[in-house]
Amino acid sequence: MDAAALEQLGAERIGWRHKGFPSAFAAMTVAELVSAKPSLADFGTPLLVLDSAALMHNLTEMADYCTEHGVDLAPHGKTTMAPQLFARQIAAGAWGVTAATIAHVRAYRAFGVRTVLLANELVDADSLGWIAAELAQDPDFRFLCFADSVAGVQSMQAALEAVDAPRPIDVIIDFGAMAGRTGCRDVQDALTVAAEVHAAGRLRLVGVGGFEGALAGDRSDESLARIRGYLRSVRELATALDERGLFDQAEEILVTAGGSAYFDDVVEILGGDWDMSRPVRTVLRSGAYLTHDDGHYRRLTPFQTVTQSGTQTGTAPNEPFRAALRIHGRVLSLPEPGLALLDFGKRDAPADLGLPEPREIRRADATVEPITDATITALADQHAFLTFGAGTRLEIGDIVSCGISHPCTAFDKWQLIPVVENERVVDLIRTFF
Repeated sequence: MDAAALEQLGAERIGWRHKGFPSAFAAMTVAELVSAKPSLADFGTPLLVLDSAALMHNLTEMADYCTEHGVDLAPHGKTTMAPQLFARQIAAGAWGVTAATIAHVRAYRAFGVRTVLLANELVDADSLGWIAAELAQDPDFRFLCFADSVAGVQSMQAALEAVDAPRPIDVIIDFGAMAGRTGCRDVQDALTVAAEVHAAGRLRLVGVGGFEGALAGDRSDESLARIRGYLRSVRELATALDERGLFDQAEEILVTAGGSAYFDDVVEILGGDWDMSRPVRTVLRSGAYLTHDDGHYRRLTPFQTVTQSGTQTGTAPNEPFRAALRIHGRVLSLPEPGLALLDFGKRDAPADLGLPEPREIRRADATVEPITDATITALADQHAFLTFGAGTRLEIGDIVSCGISHPCTAFDKWQLIPVVENERVVDLIRTFF
């Protein structure tokens, strides 16, 4: 990645655009504030924070898992849209970074990401022209994208011919499932699209991919059977394409799937040995593992799942990921017994896959206490409704720290996020949504 571009992030000045940063920090640069290592207590609320130790643990655990199983990782950058975190993932061995839109790709390139896998179709001429220009000016840039229709392939070919693209774009056949998202719905359609890619002079067929996570929302036997059946179909398609000689332009064959919930199944079914004409690279695209959460992914991750009875189980013999994100909210109002209104809401915390979960109370005297009999029952735009039992004491001005569910819709609400170590802010993470 571009070290100079990353360093330049430190020159940004703290100001009114940055939620949770008090006026006392105004006009300081990010680098100056990080150097000062202020106390977390110096910040305002609402405030989203990252736990440094949990972040490093998750980063290391996933990198080790991929190494142990002989697969590669192209983490989905849309989770964080934070180049500083991309740099950590690449330094830990990530093969590339996954994108979902051309805007993501442009942001990655602004910070020098060399291998970008766009796990989506790309059919508009302007975007393809920009990609062609990037390929022309940087011989180290590798770009891959999905295709799932003959019309889409023809659009790509025409746009690249129009700008005389210097290098072919690497294409992965997107194989989907009924009621899923994008992707060819059957093998015959996929073979037809692959043949069209193979015949296109400005494209190069290099692999097969898809996304299993949209096919299930739990780890029930029925859901796992659906996931695994789909993944076996992806493997069968890759074999069928190779048997027809359609990968003859590629040095290696890429097979890619894997969000943050079922990557163990991807490793088992799409990893391991392949009897193919050339080497196979299996690429996971997990993104949420880096911060994990206290809700959706805590229930789904193969490293640690929670049954309805509360029993901790897992399918992989690895250390569980740790929740690295917390949203801090201040008690603004105690309008009736057992109800507190906190100063964060849907503009500050995710609510699409579960509400925040209260974890601790931070008192005015800096003491911290666990909170066990409290629940966030609803989020308004700027308020959280917290109900609590008789055993919990809350006062106006107390700060309640909550875990979140679904990091993908937490990062997008914050431009600058403190990284905390022993109650001190040791870094500030800039996002680009």
